[in-house]
Amino acid sequence: MKAFIVLVALALASSAFGRNMDRCSLAREMSNLGVPRDQLARWTCIADYKSNYRTDLVGPEIFDGSHDYGIFQIRSLYWCQPDNCHFSHNGCSINCNDLVTDDITNSVRCAQKILDKQGWSAWAHCDGNLPSIDSCF
Repeated sequence: MKAFIVLVALALASSAFGRNMDRCSLAREMSNLGVPRDQLARWTCIADYKSNYRTDLVGPEIFDGSHDYGIFQIRSLYWCQPDNCHFSHNGCSINCNDLVTDDITNSVRCAQKILDKQGWSAWAHCDGNLPSIDSCF
């Protein structure tokens, strides 16, 4: 019985800290959040390349003291406020920890803001012929 309780507690705790998605689950969830379908193939490619679809990923420290956060690896120097009190422009007006949870809403909203400000060049990958996401729907 104790082992069962420990397993349940671990399962509940792990969902609070992030999850591993896949191409189709990300595409469907982003679509449900209102992301245009013609952008989904590129977003799934970016998530695959940047985080391997992990919502809880925090990248290693970068030369400027910042880190990249979440499924789209959003840079703390420009887009979110880290807990370590390092300077941030905090363009998404969000705490970086809000980008590494199992709920991708904050990551998607911030990524869309980055796209609006910088275009796709903010992510240096996934330019060419991208796999279709049609089979995900």
